[in-house]
Amino acid sequence: QVQLVESGGGLVQPGGSLRLSCVASGIISNNYDMSWYRQAPGKQRELVAATTSGGSTNYAGSMKGRFTISRDNAKNTVSLHMNSLKPEDTAVYYCNARRFPTLKYNYWGQGTQVTVSS
Repeated sequence: QVQLVESGGGLVQPGGSLRLSCVASGIISNNYDMSWYRQAPGKQRELVAATTSGGSTNYAGSMKGRFTISRDNAKNTVSLHMNSLKPEDTAVYYCNARRFPTLKYNYWGQGTQVTVSS
């Protein structure tokens, strides 16, 4: 059974930092593209950052320079370091693991809440 378990969310003041972690079980994560998505109330889920099985990374425009995604394949873990947080970063953050064929191999975590507020 595949499980993705996120942790590290919480309440932080504007300008602060958080580190989210996602531990995968039931898969060999280095075979998967790993990503972070987020969904704010009333909005669609959007990509935050992704790292491929080959190690390349990409970021949504507003997150470039503030967020860093990293993976530790030995620990089956992907992390998201978030700096200079803004109130508009408030959302539930989800971990995703997928590989070809994605209709068969596409897994989500339960999400972790990040709230940026003074």
